[in-house]
Amino acid sequence: MVHILLVTDMFQQSQTPLPQHTKDDGIMSDRFRPGKALRRQNSGQPGRTDGAPQPAAAGLPRDIKVMLAAAFLIALGFGLVAPVLPQFATTFDVGATAAAVIVSIFAFMRLLFAPAGGALIVKLGERPVYVAGLLIVAASTAACAFAQNYWQLLIFRGLGGAGSVMFTVASMALVVRLAPPESRGRVSGAYASAFLIGNVCGPIVGGLLAGFGLRIPFLAYAAALVLAALVVQTQLSHVPGASRKDGSQPSAMGLREALHDSAYRAGLFSSFANGWATFGVRMATVPLFAVAALGGGTTAAGWALAVFAGGNAAALTVSGKLADSLGRKPLLISGLVLTGVATAGIGLTHDMVWFLAASAAAGIGSGLLGPAQQAAIADVIGSERSGGRVLAVFQMVSDAGAIIGPVLAGLLADRLGYGWAFGVTGAVLVIAAAGWLPARETFRRPVDSRA
Repeated sequence: MVHILLVTDMFQQSQTPLPQHTKDDGIMSDRFRPGKALRRQNSGQPGRTDGAPQPAAAGLPRDIKVMLAAAFLIALGFGLVAPVLPQFATTFDVGATAAAVIVSIFAFMRLLFAPAGGALIVKLGERPVYVAGLLIVAASTAACAFAQNYWQLLIFRGLGGAGSVMFTVASMALVVRLAPPESRGRVSGAYASAFLIGNVCGPIVGGLLAGFGLRIPFLAYAAALVLAALVVQTQLSHVPGASRKDGSQPSAMGLREALHDSAYRAGLFSSFANGWATFGVRMATVPLFAVAALGGGTTAAGWALAVFAGGNAAALTVSGKLADSLGRKPLLISGLVLTGVATAGIGLTHDMVWFLAASAAAGIGSGLLGPAQQAAIADVIGSERSGGRVLAVFQMVSDAGAIIGPVLAGLLADRLGYGWAFGVTGAVLVIAAAGWLPARETFRRPVDSRA
């Protein structure tokens, strides 16, 4: 799972974290460049943040292309193990709950080592931490392939969480630093696309590789991570950490101030629900359901993850633009409701067609939710000050959901059945949608303050 936090972060990098903030940063940059803002207005696309109004702009910098290549390799590799990880855990004679813990331990270790990862980036720089993190996860993943019992698998998987948070945070910092201000939207879109393509292809290939043994995908993932580390180490220009300007931003937004904002409070609930369902249950419980309840095998689990990613990618092509025209709340509420209903529906399916259809619908809902949620949190913080602690809590809440969700869903599946596991997960998402009803719409505030 938490390699979904990997991919959560990745996935969250791919879908939400980086793209949204860099896009909003791009908007702010344009507002301080009257000529560029005027060109956007003259083009009839005042709200565009994806860089599309500049087709004649120079191509992406070489370093960004290196990051895109590494992102694809990482996402592809993660997709190799995602469909088989819970099933591999059950080969050690454990139930759904214990299998879900294997997924959650990765997220827990990411949560635990996040502060240390940030400190290492300040001291050593982004690239060394990025490469070191990739190699740690590669070693941990390879060790999982040779685990002889459940506890060894748990330890090896947990150790990978420390490396995961290192390269996840470092990759976000690198993309922010390397992306030209005028191309941040294009870079964010390309970065998200690289992850999504890898996420779509990886589970299918991983399901096929599992036919040669459940340990093979782990070795393939480790190899992909080593290759990504070599690409970054040998092809990426050196970016010294000493050149960072951490203290250059005006007064940072405090957590207490953010908690007074109804949108931030609603965002914490939706982040927790999204972590529970999208980054937790989807990775831990859905593959087990495909095998145990539907008898579809690991290939079916791989297809379920792939169609989710496909639906997510389809929604992302329009959701960012809609969030900048209709507002954040409509997409947040509709995305949470759609994801919740589709997730609950998974537990009611009895054949592969409806199972895949529900998975695709959940992916579409997640794609509607992600960009609007990130944009709303960015609106709360604003563009002229740092919100590091506010964003850290927002991400930690998502990670907490990714840890708690699979464990509780596993308990429900073991004792009451998969229908209850997916039903409760869907209810959590719908409750989070209701939490946005009284919250303020954040989209108008930046417009009004700069009118």
